[in-house]
Amino acid sequence: MTLNQTDNMVTALLTFSFAVLGQTFLLGANPSALITTFDFYSLGALLSESKLGAFVGIAFLLLPLLTIAARFNLVSSKIVTLYAIFVTAIPLLTLLSPTRWMADLGGFPIIGSGQGIIKYFAVLPLFLFLFYRDKLSHKQLTYLNFAPVAMVLLWIGGMKFFEFEANAIVGLVETSPFMSWLYAVFSVQGASNVIGGFDVFFALVLGVGIYTKNKPMIITSGMACLSVFLMTQTFLFTVPDTFNSATIVNRLGQFVIKDLWFIANLAVVAYFTIFNSVSDQNR
Repeated sequence: MTLNQTDNMVTALLTFSFAVLGQTFLLGANPSALITTFDFYSLGALLSESKLGAFVGIAFLLLPLLTIAARFNLVSSKIVTLYAIFVTAIPLLTLLSPTRWMADLGGFPIIGSGQGIIKYFAVLPLFLFLFYRDKLSHKQLTYLNFAPVAMVLLWIGGMKFFEFEANAIVGLVETSPFMSWLYAVFSVQGASNVIGGFDVFFALVLGVGIYTKNKPMIITSGMACLSVFLMTQTFLFTVPDTFNSATIVNRLGQFVIKDLWFIANLAVVAYFTIFNSVSDQNR
């Protein structure tokens, strides 16, 4: 995979995901998430649900347009990167709200809202790769893009060992032709433990592989991590009613589409550790 191919893949995944998210909000999907977010800033009462959806939808749709424009040097890369920071910081800062956390379960993010929010950590490293890689070393870009992958796999993977999360994923796992067999072999909690153990194990192995520059380890664990995020995309088609004629996808669809960002993160990691490994990794 060449640098240009990696650039194109990252750009495509970013623009597609934000375009879909923007359209779904514009069409009125997941209004509760918008209200919760704007209530955190004491702005929820200023706009109706439909106006909030329109505001956020337009804001999200502007990001892919600016990203493509910056790739063609039509707008400043600084402007699009600052805009990406703005768009992602708004939901990320709401993690400071106690309503996003399960204090009695070790501080894990609430199912759905909190888990969906932590995924925004994946976005900024991608823009740094696209527009600021000349100012950062290959090693820095590798770790910056590995960090959100590790965070989400360790965090959400760790949640699988709790009963509330094991029960929460039943509707996803039992409808999947790739994962439903787990319930024939394991209990609900046992199947969740297997899934969580897979996530945590390969996130750690990938980190070790990157640190030791062990290419076979990076390839094996990287493919395993990639399979997690590819698997979540299949839920769009296997879980009933995920697609919605009114809003394109529902709340689950929005949650799943964000995993495209982690696929992009892994592409950047792969470029610097596998395809471009002959270069100075400390540059």
